[in-house]
Amino acid sequence: MSKTPNKHLQLPKQDMSPLFFFFFFFFLLLLSPLSLSYPFETSINIDCGGSSPSTDKFNTTWLSDQFFTAGSTGLVSEPLLFHSLHEKTLRFFPISSGKKNCYTIPNLPIGRYFIRTFTVYDNYDGKSHSPSFDLSVEGTLVFSWRSPWPEEISRSGAYSDLISYVSDGEADICFYSIATDPPVIASLQLQQIDPASYDAASMSNDSILVNYGRLSCGSNQWGPGFSNDTDLFGRSWQSDAEFRLQNIIGIKSVSAVRNVINTDRSPNYFPMKLYTSAVTLTGRGSLEYQLPVDAKLDYLVWFHFAEIDVSVSREGQRVFDVVINDKNVTRVDIYKQVGSFAAYSWHYTVKNLSSTILSLELVPVVGAPILCGLENYAIVPADLKTLPDQVTAMRALKESLRVPSRMGWNGDPCAPTNWDAWEGVTCHPSKDESALVISQIDLGSQGLKGFISDQISLLSNLVSLNLSTNSLGGTLPSGLGQKSLVKLDLSDNQFSGQIPDSLTSSNLQLVLLNGNSLDGRVPEELYSIGVHGGAIDLSGNKGLCGVPSLPNCPMFWGNGGLSTRGKIAIGLSCLIVFCVLLLVIYICCIRRGRNDYDFGLPQELMSLAAKRNRYQRQKSLMTLEMESQHAKGFIPTYSSN
Repeated sequence: MSKTPNKHLQLPKQDMSPLFFFFFFFFLLLLSPLSLSYPFETSINIDCGGSSPSTDKFNTTWLSDQFFTAGSTGLVSEPLLFHSLHEKTLRFFPISSGKKNCYTIPNLPIGRYFIRTFTVYDNYDGKSHSPSFDLSVEGTLVFSWRSPWPEEISRSGAYSDLISYVSDGEADICFYSIATDPPVIASLQLQQIDPASYDAASMSNDSILVNYGRLSCGSNQWGPGFSNDTDLFGRSWQSDAEFRLQNIIGIKSVSAVRNVINTDRSPNYFPMKLYTSAVTLTGRGSLEYQLPVDAKLDYLVWFHFAEIDVSVSREGQRVFDVVINDKNVTRVDIYKQVGSFAAYSWHYTVKNLSSTILSLELVPVVGAPILCGLENYAIVPADLKTLPDQVTAMRALKESLRVPSRMGWNGDPCAPTNWDAWEGVTCHPSKDESALVISQIDLGSQGLKGFISDQISLLSNLVSLNLSTNSLGGTLPSGLGQKSLVKLDLSDNQFSGQIPDSLTSSNLQLVLLNGNSLDGRVPEELYSIGVHGGAIDLSGNKGLCGVPSLPNCPMFWGNGGLSTRGKIAIGLSCLIVFCVLLLVIYICCIRRGRNDYDFGLPQELMSLAAKRNRYQRQKSLMTLEMESQHAKGFIPTYSSN
């Protein structure tokens, strides 16, 4: 017999006097506020289609509709049938919004979350046709709605929930239209829960637990949205009556006469109310349930017990076997495990179920079996997701290319693998098959009017890129030269500037850049593609030059700027001018050195110059006097004396 290890919530058996028990129980009551403290505060409730915040009759605060990618709002056709506002309004996603639309909840602490949706149709669109669509959480398909829905669900709606791990601080809840049907949702709730809950250690964070039945035995439906009873995870509990075999004779409901201990405890925080009611048998036979499931999945089944019958006061008085799909998996003696009025939970994993019915049977050994509650979760393996860097690149391209909303570029570009990738995008698993990567983008003739983001360099597995016949502009980013790139078609756009040298480092076999406004010298390595069996078309770019079939580039100009020869010529010219300047400065300094004596004569030379100057002045005065006398007609005579 194979079974998973038991994970019990246990307290010591209570074999003690009534007085001691009274004080012990009183002490536990004093400590109960501590046990009810819940350390996870993140809780988001979105009224899809709601225009303003609200608070329902159970004191739950609802946000107005937000965090959606597209869509329109609607209202159920019979609002008076619904008690809460968040059940009356809805958001739907027409095909004009694209095949894939999402709610993306940002700024979440990394961890485990309880996620619940309320889905209703109620002929909100007047077409009397409930839609077919899929719903995914964190890139994994979890719910499929197919038309026609059951009448009761179509008119009154249904809650669905699951437990998933959010690893990147952002939760994606996405909808995928089948044919042309518009997906619909009325409310969305997220509650952070204990990361160790529901045996997370043995399943890791790579699985999603999808609720296939959460039953409370011996009571009506209760929990958030149905009653004021508290469940810290936000779980609602359905009456077990619908799933219990009806041919069982002697079913009896039991209610606790006092509080049950060992509840609202980490990591699962099962509420006390779950253990205050139960069903048992008054006659012979087994207690049996049949739960509808989907085949070919593993299921995690949780059983909830408490010995709340005061007539059972020792171990061995109530013993029964648990049989799952005709396989005896364990024997239970509640009193032996935890005593009376104490919660006891046990779980079991059913592997690769081949049937669409999960049969659960409690077979008596001693006395009659007793059961407080049941939970059944499908263990859905998390689908492969796109590499985070490539998600970043694709989101940047969505913005820079101005991809229209009709193309449905929302959520993960490649996941879930059950759906088509983003329109125009082709994906495949990475080499180690641990993630998905982008291999092809084909967005020709889509009316795009933006530019190519530099983040395209993160698409390291891109083989083919076709953005032809759009109105894209700007320069070609240098990151476009991925080694993986084989085909590049950017023809008939408005790209300008030079062809980046990075394109020469790729393995391109087809390059179509015709019909743009590119200029500068064409890299010879790129043009050689056509010589080595590939194809290249550069026509219609009047500014390109430097290769056959294109004009020659100016001697000192190329690639939209100075060529290498131009740079060398300018460098040599600058060197010559610099040398000439040095020579002029040198010559000026030499001449200045030779004339230093005119400005610094010795004292003797200065004295001699002064006497020489006096003599010259006297000679000049005599000459002036003789000229004056001659002018008057007087000719002086000189004697020999």
